[in-house]
Amino acid sequence: MRGTPAAPDIVVIGATGAVGRHVARLLPAGTGVRLLVRDVDKARRMGLPGELAAGDCQDRPSLERALRGADAVFVVTANPLRPADDENILAAARAGGVRHAVKLSWLAVADPAADDLIARWNRDSEELLRSSGLGWTVLRMRTPMSNALAWAPSIRGEGVVRALGGSARTACVDPRDIAAVAVRALTETGHEGRTYAMTGPAPISAREQVQELSRVLRRPIGFEELTTDQALARWRERLPEPIAQALLEAAARRSTGASAHGEGDVEAVTGRAPAAFAAWAADHAADFC
Repeated sequence: MRGTPAAPDIVVIGATGAVGRHVARLLPAGTGVRLLVRDVDKARRMGLPGELAAGDCQDRPSLERALRGADAVFVVTANPLRPADDENILAAARAGGVRHAVKLSWLAVADPAADDLIARWNRDSEELLRSSGLGWTVLRMRTPMSNALAWAPSIRGEGVVRALGGSARTACVDPRDIAAVAVRALTETGHEGRTYAMTGPAPISAREQVQELSRVLRRPIGFEELTTDQALARWRERLPEPIAQALLEAAARRSTGASAHGEGDVEAVTGRAPAAFAAWAADHAADFC
């Protein structure tokens, strides 16, 4: 690798996100790392290691500057209403001589019954990567455990969690385990052309997650089941209508057990079993206080 400030070994896109922050921190010492972020001040406050570069996936020049001369790139895009983001990243990667792209995707892509906007967007993004001419690795994740952080305000303020589908189980995964797989794919040979399915060790429901948080925090936390209409209204308050509808469709699919199946690729790639939700909750207790 060519680790110099002008030509980083690895570029991390989405470095302040739930997975990208751990990728940045887990990369081996001595790796030339450039973090492409929209908010440089936020990245500084997080204390992320590596060179910071301001940019946006809609801004091709900023992508080209960040990716020029890099060996590999970790790709995270987050908005299904902006499908050109992946196209822009891959075009800039090709122009910059990037050899290998590691793409974060959803495990729902593998479910033929998953036909919501988010699943279709992730399928299309994967196909763009495979046809890009770059070496590629796809990381398909189940719901990250860090999604539970959305409950923190109501836990702190009211001692309650309100959610749809409280009994539906999903094999949610620790973002640190996703990042550990990503780092292997970014820094080792043998991962090109591979698609990895990443889950936690066992399915767990939202109600059971709340029970674990209650145990960790040593205080009672209630759970209130939302109706479909209530959940949709909450999503509409902060998300565009197409995404709110996609989340509703995904929740309906989870209620059939579609997200409960575990996969073994975290252990196959890293050599250790994925973390359980109880361990994640214990490590993040302060976020709920």
